[in-house]
Amino acid sequence: MQSNSESQWKVILAFVAIYVIWGTTYIGIAFGLDGFPPFIFCTFRFFTAGLLLFLYARSKNSRVPPRKIMFSSSVSGTIALVGGSGLVTWAEQYVGPGHAATIIAAEPFMFILFERSMWRYYFSQKTVIAGLLLGFAGLLLFSSASVPKAGAQEMQLAGNLVLILSALLWVLGSLYGKKTNTEAYSNTMITSIQLMAAGIFSAFLALITGEWERFSFSGISTASWSGLVYMITMGSMVAFLAFTWLMTIRPPALVSTHTYVNPVVAVFTGWLLAGENFSCMQITGLVVILLGVLLTKFPEYRNVRLFSK
Repeated sequence: MQSNSESQWKVILAFVAIYVIWGTTYIGIAFGLDGFPPFIFCTFRFFTAGLLLFLYARSKNSRVPPRKIMFSSSVSGTIALVGGSGLVTWAEQYVGPGHAATIIAAEPFMFILFERSMWRYYFSQKTVIAGLLLGFAGLLLFSSASVPKAGAQEMQLAGNLVLILSALLWVLGSLYGKKTNTEAYSNTMITSIQLMAAGIFSAFLALITGEWERFSFSGISTASWSGLVYMITMGSMVAFLAFTWLMTIRPPALVSTHTYVNPVVAVFTGWLLAGENFSCMQITGLVVILLGVLLTKFPEYRNVRLFSK
């Protein structure tokens, strides 16, 4: 039987995983793009991670769901993962990792705008309304002060718009997934199906965009391989398993605090490892966005504690 102190350390390490690892995935993508085209990178990342998680789930005797649930999980996974992470990968060809993470920090606002069943609650809360307005103001402030990557000036606007679309599709995919009752099956099994479906669809996108025709393994750098391995193991497996475990033992409002830490970690690693520079105006925009997210989530944060169940 685990001691209380041992259990607390496991909780702390799990939070470190979703705070730090998910925050570093943006720089992991940047390294991966050193040799991989974006959708081919996503193909290998998603499908490999999904297959490994599937084998892990089966080793734990997790049941494979019926076709109906497999189909709905595949659809939600494709929308959320390809539309979300896949488009982030595409956009990082033209914007830096810290920049991408800051725009994606607006995801909680998308949930509020598109989760219609909760509108009556959301818009009866003054802090939620204030947070929405403040968050979008911060988003405009950050974007207006952004400096494009070298040689990508003409595509910076497209990159920003794709990042906003990415946040939107992640939310729509997540909300679609809520409609399917998957409680009888393990989170690991369901997510493995979502990841493999996203990998297959990424391969299709790579085909229609001509990436496979231009792709050669000989052009993949060591840094790019390292980025792929990191995204498969740490980004799509370790952090995910920590997240799903925390969701079973801690309030969702507490687990969702990674929203505030991830962009800060991404900005720091982007500056440290990718030479990404940020102006005072951009840093101010990031702070305003995170303050807006805090206000929108404030009603959920009352009376949540780190260690008590």
